[in-house]
Amino acid sequence: MQAFLKGPASISTKPVAAKEKSAASSSGEGKRTKPIPWVEKYRPKNVDEVAFQDEVVAVLKKSLEGADLPNLLFYGPPGTGKTSTILAAARELFGPDLFRQRVLELNASDERGIQVIREKVKAFAQLTAAGSRSDGKMCPPFKIVILDEADSMTSAAQAALRRTMEKESKTTRFCLICNYISRIIEPLTSRCSKFRFKPLSDSIQQQRLLDVSEKEHVKISNEAVSYLVKVSEGDLRKAITFLQSATRLMGGKEITEKIITEIAGVIPQETINELLLGCQSGSFEKLETLAKNLINEGFAVAQLVNQLHDTIVESDDYSDKQKSAIVEKLAEVDKCLADGADEFLQLMSLCALVMQQLTQN
Repeated sequence: MQAFLKGPASISTKPVAAKEKSAASSSGEGKRTKPIPWVEKYRPKNVDEVAFQDEVVAVLKKSLEGADLPNLLFYGPPGTGKTSTILAAARELFGPDLFRQRVLELNASDERGIQVIREKVKAFAQLTAAGSRSDGKMCPPFKIVILDEADSMTSAAQAALRRTMEKESKTTRFCLICNYISRIIEPLTSRCSKFRFKPLSDSIQQQRLLDVSEKEHVKISNEAVSYLVKVSEGDLRKAITFLQSATRLMGGKEITEKIITEIAGVIPQETINELLLGCQSGSFEKLETLAKNLINEGFAVAQLVNQLHDTIVESDDYSDKQKSAIVEKLAEVDKCLADGADEFLQLMSLCALVMQQLTQN
């Protein structure tokens, strides 16, 4: 009987020991600093840190001084600092303590149908904003609703938002962020101050990338930085992500143009030149082999279309008539690829027309 009673007791001590062990390990893990993506780590903390968007920064700084803000509409290409700007402005307005209570951020990944606008956004907008900042600075008497990627909202949801913006103007400010302003309904655009975010200039991007490289102790050549800027096409977020990926891949060694090309999925210029030489040769069999190799190596035909466009337009080797015919075909192929057509067939169709144009004269 005693042995029977002792059994469970001896067993029960093991889980306790295991629990203590796991608690100790979890507390040890908690002390470690969690790795943060560089995009988040170097996101602007205040409005002054926002790069290149001088007009927007000037207006926001004036608004922050008076603690008054109009309804805003930010539009422009991705990676130019739209979301970062309004988040930095909200942090400056409300401080770190009140930021979570006063800001409602809804992204395209969240449910933003007409029902959510009628219930969640309306309920948040109707709440009165009270309280003062812990640091004693003036706190504005309104809240901010940030609707990121607003161009993916349905017209019905946008229409439902229109009345809420008007009724709750005393207690709430809205900031709509989108890539295409044409997809926002007219009644909403007329209620907002519109700001266009320009693609970042090469010099600004280079400066930011060099700053990040210096802080993270990354070895990168100036040629590689210039190439990284060219590949990212004004999108600073993309450039920083590529830089972080290249750093992880190289493990402390110097980052070169070749590594950037591989990580960015860009087709090497030699491959494009080889394809154009194949088109000039007039041999369809040779062209088919080159096209198959391109597909088998995993290159995206949509990427080839973009790079081929730049190569053809900037080149002096082709007449204006040839350029116009090839560019028109590039547009057709791009449309077909967007509709889900077969990549190899579209590539062959494109190469056949390029060959026809180049071998005619």
